Amino acid sequence: MSIRTRYIRTPWIRKTAKYSFETICFTLAVIVAAALIAAYNTQPRSAPTYTPASFSANPESAALPFDIPPKSALNGKLVFAHYFPPYPVSIDNANPSGDYYATQYLTVNGENNKHVRYGGFLRDRPTPRQPIADTQWRQRDLENEVRSAIAAGIDGFSVDIIAKATDTSWWGSTVPTALIKAAAAVDPNFKIMLMPDMNGAFKNMTAAQMAAEMKPYSTMASSFKLNDGRLVISPFLAENKTADWWSEFITLMKNSYGINVAFVPVFLDAAANRNSFASISYGMSNWGNRNPAGNPLSGSNPNSPMGLAAAAHSLGKIWMQPVAFQDVRPSQSIYDEAQNSQNLQNMWQIAIASNSEWVQLVTWNDYSEGTSFAPSVGHGRALLDMSSYGLYSFRTGASPAIVRDTAYLIYRNQSVSAVPVNRSAAPMTLRQWSSPARDTVEVLSFLTAPAVVKVTVGTTTTTCNAPAGMSSCIAPLKVGSIKASVVRGTTEVSRVSSHAAVTATPYNQNLEYLVDSSRR
Repeated sequence: MSIRTRYIRTPWIRKTAKYSFETICFTLAVIVAAALIAAYNTQPRSAPTYTPASFSANPESAALPFDIPPKSALNGKLVFAHYFPPYPVSIDNANPSGDYYATQYLTVNGENNKHVRYGGFLRDRPTPRQPIADTQWRQRDLENEVRSAIAAGIDGFSVDIIAKATDTSWWGSTVPTALIKAAAAVDPNFKIMLMPDMNGAFKNMTAAQMAAEMKPYSTMASSFKLNDGRLVISPFLAENKTADWWSEFITLMKNSYGINVAFVPVFLDAAANRNSFASISYGMSNWGNRNPAGNPLSGSNPNSPMGLAAAAHSLGKIWMQPVAFQDVRPSQSIYDEAQNSQNLQNMWQIAIASNSEWVQLVTWNDYSEGTSFAPSVGHGRALLDMSSYGLYSFRTGASPAIVRDTAYLIYRNQSVSAVPVNRSAAPMTLRQWSSPARDTVEVLSFLTAPAVVKVTVGTTTTTCNAPAGMSSCIAPLKVGSIKASVVRGTTEVSRVSSHAAVTATPYNQNLEYLVDSSRR
């Protein structure tokens, strides 16, 4: 199947995701290794340690430090999550201990040793499920992903359309259509934004061919349209075609099919392309950076995230701000230092301070780049929960009131310099211009009143005096298990433990941050 490459400039990122789904003759060694990894990665998470003190009308609030606001309190700003078809909940509807993820993507020897060089293809996977007796299991999985996104306060998916819908060589070519149908079945208010990937099958098309590809999606009820009826087309790597080419595409959509388009290009270099695209665009976006140094809160640099949003607004365009947690790419031998939750915090603050109209979570499920927000083995639903404070601050214009003491644990299961059992011939190194690498554990607390946070990593305990509201307690990463406690006076009001221990001899190099919640 095709390859997707993404670049983020100044200092922007090269993005490549490769995938294949060959029929593999599994060896005993692979199956044994997969079973070991599955046993390690699917440890049950402890139940919430405290009964919530209050509940809002939304039952999802029980897992959060605040009550989810009613729809009437929302300000009309929208949040989409980037959906990448190659990594669904299940690839083969098999038992998780022996499915394609376990035996081919997470093991060093998967896909006929294709990924030995970098210690295996992936470091995380969607939360496993048992096989289901339904011939439409792919559709059921998509419907459940829509439900998960809705529960997290997300308005829709921006679906990466990699292949032609008529491509019969790969099941993933049908995902965009199936996802639109899933949204319609679950909740008509959940929308799917069309995002043709201009580094995929479309990059060599004519404008007429592209229009013919997009036309069938336009009549589907859950394809995202503006209130005036215009169909939103938001191509990734839009600059792979000229503004004149896109102008021809927009004209053909109107004249040939009667479809009015609201064009929202996603650039890898918005600064270099915004002016030439301005006359044909309703809005703009950038793919964005994945480390705090690349996401400063200052707007003094015109090419900073704040500067890019301001420039789009000065052109009379809406801005879709990217929001990401981390970026870790074993197959490309590179990673960004997210500094625990700091990159995520910065990006939500930028979205709010820049008065962005939309946000794109980058990504919902691209596990090949370690950018997923979707429920997974590595962070369960805790990452979506942790991100929700920024999401609802963005969607309401005010920080939610903290009504339940809650703590999140953000950590790696190995140090940056750890030597894995299965060494990579091309180990991941820090991306140029990234924030400096660091070995730290963070307790991100949301407190109703001041309290003391104690985090024990191995045999080392760090204590922080935490104020009411959101605050971070940073501790050094050590070998061993991690546990944190929040004490107010003589009463423990919250506690959280790591679902994975820190080890000096990991299975492979894994620099993804894991997340646990005191309420999951």
